[in-house]
Amino acid sequence: MKKNSSSAKFITLEGGEGAGKSTSRDFIVSLLSDHSIPFVHTREPGGTPIGETLRELLLSKKGVPPSVTTELLLVFAARAQHLHETIEPALAEGKWVLCDRFTDATYAYQGYGRGFDLNAISTLEDLVQNGRQPDLTVLLDIDPVVGMERARLRAELDRFEEEELAFFERVRAGYLSRASKDSRFEVVDASQNVTAVQADLAAILQPLLEGGG
Repeated sequence: MKKNSSSAKFITLEGGEGAGKSTSRDFIVSLLSDHSIPFVHTREPGGTPIGETLRELLLSKKGVPPSVTTELLLVFAARAQHLHETIEPALAEGKWVLCDRFTDATYAYQGYGRGFDLNAISTLEDLVQNGRQPDLTVLLDIDPVVGMERARLRAELDRFEEEELAFFERVRAGYLSRASKDSRFEVVDASQNVTAVQADLAAILQPLLEGGG
């Protein structure tokens, strides 16, 4: 795994639809600010002008949907630019990076959800990331039934959010499978109330914050 400069940390937030990633991101941003830790917060797909353009293509419901291969390559194209333009420069400067989704989402959505070959995703991961992995991945886990109920109340659904329930069940299974095999994951029960979720997040991040201020 590629190491970060100084005490900079690369933290990713993962989870299915309606898991509360935005609320959790805002809470972590406040923790980092309170500890006077320099950081950037970003998202995938996106994080750069090129990435945001690709994000619009990926989420749009207009026209013929991209093939699974096209979808996967667009995701990694956005990630390559994101690493080049945003993530790696920030870490090199000693800034923490908080990112809403990263490659675990690709395995969960395109791999487990869409059924794309996991070995092929791994090959693209090696090519694009050059060993870069998060220091910590927080997985906000929630029953897809509950998550989609939340998502429908939040705003108009995008192309991914309109998938059937079975798709999101496979995505959740993929996330949990990866979390069970990698110690960088911390799983949070996202069905709890906001106060309980934030208490869990604070406990998870405290050791990093104490060493990174």
